[in-house]
Amino acid sequence: MRQNPTLKKIAERLNVSISTVSRALKDHPDISPETGRKIKELAELLEYDPNPYAVNLRTHSSREFAIVVPSLSNFFYHSFIGSIEEEARIYGYSVVIYRSSNDAKIEQEILKSCRHKRVSGIFIAITSETDDMEPFLKMDVHGIPVIFFDKVPQYESCNKICVGDEHAALLAAEEIIRKDIPNILGIFGDPNMSITRARLQKFATVLQQNGSAVHLKTVHARSSAEAEQITLSLLPEWMDKKFAVFCMSDEILAGAMKAIQRKGLRAPADLGVIAISDGMIPLLFYPEITYAETSGSKLGKLAFSRMMRCIAGSSFAQTIIDESKLVVGGSI
Repeated sequence: MRQNPTLKKIAERLNVSISTVSRALKDHPDISPETGRKIKELAELLEYDPNPYAVNLRTHSSREFAIVVPSLSNFFYHSFIGSIEEEARIYGYSVVIYRSSNDAKIEQEILKSCRHKRVSGIFIAITSETDDMEPFLKMDVHGIPVIFFDKVPQYESCNKICVGDEHAALLAAEEIIRKDIPNILGIFGDPNMSITRARLQKFATVLQQNGSAVHLKTVHARSSAEAEQITLSLLPEWMDKKFAVFCMSDEILAGAMKAIQRKGLRAPADLGVIAISDGMIPLLFYPEITYAETSGSKLGKLAFSRMMRCIAGSSFAQTIIDESKLVVGGSI
């Protein structure tokens, strides 16, 4: 098996010190042009690449950001990751993506791996099971900033970049009221997540303020498949009513729309559909789904900006909220 070339091998071939090789490859002014030329030519001939782990140990940083998400099936996370990658490339950083599978134990293993690799920073959407903040706080001790996004802890003294959950829910509820729809099936996510609680509370409060004119039934789905099954089971009892289905996320919207299509129903003729969305899923249907926008791309840029400030020395915790906007389709 061919061994990877090292600084030591290059130094032995040219009968110079390892430090001379290292400095020559960095264009150090103390190295003569002739010596530098020979070292670089040999390094290229041997296809020498610096050991990233050795560099990490020496510099205490990998110039690599970690992004940790519960799943990769969420389009919101896709756009967030894409945004971080674009920004990171500009600043000379790379990105590694981890999937926690919404498992707190896997999440802890990922944090340990990030610490051992000495990543430059971590962007993380926590699992629904995460309740211990100590492992995240220890990252700061190791000089690794942590930026929580989308699914964030209730702990105050940390950096959180959030979509405007309450504002998005308010916009959706107000649109339902404007359309004078008396019955709403609200499909929400994991009840243990702060994002679900915030959206549900605001959505229900706005509808209640409209008086007894609106009847809201709420259910919870932890996946697209579960949203599909719940919608299929409940649709028959709503068929003789004027009603709308509200979906609090893209994942839930995808499942609910599959159920609606399986029943042969069309929006807005048979029912109304409205959602909170990153914007991709609503465009897949005709007519397009009306939604309150929560942009993963915009959130990524905000999160990256906050990360760079932390790396530059900002030590205070900050919560940044990206407000939503209503994008009108033809589904309600």
